[in-house]
Amino acid sequence: MMNRTAKSLGKAALALSLLGPLAACQNQGTGQTVGTLLGAAAGGAVGSQVGSGTGNVIAIGAGVLIGGLIGNQLGRHLDEQDRQMASTTAQQSLERNRSGASSTWKNPDNGHAGTFAPQPAYRNSKSQICRQGTSTVYVEGQQEQVTNTYCRGPDGTWTLES
Repeated sequence: MMNRTAKSLGKAALALSLLGPLAACQNQGTGQTVGTLLGAAAGGAVGSQVGSGTGNVIAIGAGVLIGGLIGNQLGRHLDEQDRQMASTTAQQSLERNRSGASSTWKNPDNGHAGTFAPQPAYRNSKSQICRQGTSTVYVEGQQEQVTNTYCRGPDGTWTLES
């Protein structure tokens, strides 16, 4: 159970580490902090789905700790240029790519790379245009993949569905 939870947290933290650039958070040195905080939040959310009563409280606490650690590590490995490239690729793919067509990015300075593949557009309950998208990131020989839903905001940018 813990391995499945840790893997889910890793994927949630990866998605959340990509949320920063999608929301135009471009400050240098914030990757680890944002990754830690968002990973902890995602970990708590995942932990809240496990068990009930005291077991649930323990799962939430463990989720926060594990999510924070994983988010911190991912934030540390993806530098500002990686996050910017991933964000630009996701934005362009969501706006222009046909469903299932991947776009790629690669940082020539550190070899980190990724792909983004959007799915068909639809309108959500708030009448926003949304698409699911799958991000795959390759860092230091490791691959992480996560699928999230993104919606176009009034300014035309795509952000994670809230």
